[in-house]
Amino acid sequence: MDKLQWTFLGNTVENYLWFAGIFLVGLIFKNLISKLISFILFNVLRRYFKSIGVQKLVDLTTRPFSFTIFVLVIFFACQFLHFPEEWHLASGKEFGVRMMLDRLFLVVLIFCITWTLLRIIDYVGLVMKERARMTESKMDDLFVPFIISAIKALMIIFSLFFVLGAVFKLNVASIIAGLGIGGLALALASKETLENLLGSFLIFADKPFVVGDLIKADQLHGHIEEVGFRSTKIRTLEKTLIIVPNKKMIDAELENQTIRTFYRYRFNIGLVYTTSADQLRKIMEEIKAVLDENPMIDENPNVFFSTFGDSALIVTIIYLVRTSDYNTFAITKQDINFRIMDIVAANGSGFAYPSTSVYIEKNPQ
Repeated sequence: MDKLQWTFLGNTVENYLWFAGIFLVGLIFKNLISKLISFILFNVLRRYFKSIGVQKLVDLTTRPFSFTIFVLVIFFACQFLHFPEEWHLASGKEFGVRMMLDRLFLVVLIFCITWTLLRIIDYVGLVMKERARMTESKMDDLFVPFIISAIKALMIIFSLFFVLGAVFKLNVASIIAGLGIGGLALALASKETLENLLGSFLIFADKPFVVGDLIKADQLHGHIEEVGFRSTKIRTLEKTLIIVPNKKMIDAELENQTIRTFYRYRFNIGLVYTTSADQLRKIMEEIKAVLDENPMIDENPNVFFSTFGDSALIVTIIYLVRTSDYNTFAITKQDINFRIMDIVAANGSGFAYPSTSVYIEKNPQ
């Protein structure tokens, strides 16, 4: 017991052992405790959010809970240690090492709390997105990510002002008033950000597309995944993710292919020159009949003999497919193409390919 009272750097051996014991226990059990807190939090929230399981909440909150517990463990462990009096350090109420450490701890603690709340907001956002997918309206799919981003931005701003006011004892009201004076400079410095933010509001107001729509703008072609404060996420047909600033989305000539009423298809077929006029007329009549009989084809499809090509008789076919779904359009087009092949073969003709005929005349002696 006497050895426990040995003093080194202003602290006894017993104090150092308490510090080490609390630190080690916290380091060993912080992950277990953080998961336990996540499960308790889920039991509180599950009556309101049932669509996303507890594992997702645990995955989102384990790290911030674990880091928060680690910070608190260090704080409580340090309560058993004291700075040596012979160092003559200023008290915690005066500027010095103690004040800096105290304020650093508060800043880190507020950071941990903010981080945890942001993860909980992410979880709520996942639940709301899942509920939005179950509704017929697509506007809520577009609106939920925007609202979640707005709440997270407000949370970060509130935490920043709380740190300035509660930790550094600054006059937050004066700071906010001062922002009005520097607002012009801030607006000029963040011109692109403000334009993108305005673009997001215009997208919600004008509703040129919703989540899931297939759009084409400039060189972009893909499905809308999410509209945020600054940018829009587009999943291309090659399954890559492109993030486009909202300003470009509202400035571009955008084609929403999901809300189209028809798919128009125009193409040419080239028949060999050995095809007679009667064969050509019959082929065109049968193709026209196939188009008229198909329930997916709009009225008045066009089939006409357009021109004499270099190596083929060119027949032009134009029709509209009653669908806004590209896969349905592709299947309908494929079915008609097979029928055209059967018609050409049944009438004793064939498809031409680029060729050149050379005639050699033998000069008489």
